Amino acid sequence: MSSFWNGRRVVVTGGAGFLGSFVVERLRGAGASVVIPRSTEYDLVDRGASRRLLADTRPDLVIHLAARVGGIGANRENPGRYLFDNAMMGLGLFEECRLAHIPKLVALGTICAYPKFAPIPFKEDDLWNGYPEETNAPYGIAKKMMLVQSQAYREQYGMNSVVLFPVNLYGPRDNFDLHSSHVIPAMVRKFVAARESGEAEVSLWGDGTPTREFLYVDDAAEGILLAAERYDASDPVNLGSGAEIAIADLAAIIARAARYQGRFVWDTSKPNGQPRRRLDVSRARERFGFEAKTPFDKGLAATVAYYEEHRKEIESR
Repeated sequence: MSSFWNGRRVVVTGGAGFLGSFVVERLRGAGASVVIPRSTEYDLVDRGASRRLLADTRPDLVIHLAARVGGIGANRENPGRYLFDNAMMGLGLFEECRLAHIPKLVALGTICAYPKFAPIPFKEDDLWNGYPEETNAPYGIAKKMMLVQSQAYREQYGMNSVVLFPVNLYGPRDNFDLHSSHVIPAMVRKFVAARESGEAEVSLWGDGTPTREFLYVDDAAEGILLAAERYDASDPVNLGSGAEIAIADLAAIIARAARYQGRFVWDTSKPNGQPRRRLDVSRARERFGFEAKTPFDKGLAATVAYYEEHRKEIESR
């Protein structure tokens, strides 16, 4: 990494989380001084907490990763909370960064912000051409508000902020709670448990036909830091691998990685979610030189290995 980060003071909201832990590792390795605000001390849903955080830390740069987030089930159960909490975190932090004259703010949106039937591959210019998939629309819209705010604040106040739209992330340290996790960690946990208990079949949500794109978490961390260093515009930018896989094929790959030899049963009473997801990743490559590097099989192997190594700790939480 370049000397850009050496000696810079960086606040990373959500820095103790899945993605945040990889971002923080990269920042510290590059010589940055990193502040990780804890929600017990700074509840960013309260704008006053954002004000106190910036006054207490006086950062050179803020990376906003904190979010209320979960899989399809969690989104269906918490549409109001996910809308309000994520919208308030973004609105408050942007405004307080503006008032405190923070030199740069990098914020993370979500793939859930795209229209349900966006053309494949998803291009950033299509973000407003339709309503998001219903099961996660409140979350997606709340996060997309930051894009509007970034563009409006740059136009009116000259504020330097960047909003990135990552695809589904996966990797070690992910959330493996079946109630709130995303598809890869949920499948990993189910298949490992089924293998060890000798179960002949595993029930999976939907019918297996939707497609998804995945980005290894450490690649995502690299993309965020490259954008923070090199990109100074409020045009949205996708972060992804550019590769699409059907959920049924994903299940087969994860089952092999988890050494599970039983069969799958698709529970079609459960929602599929968005029909297809694949990003156009050319803008990230052209504007700040980001390309995903981790092969999917290697990333999955690392994810399964992490879960098996930390299984007792994860299940005791």
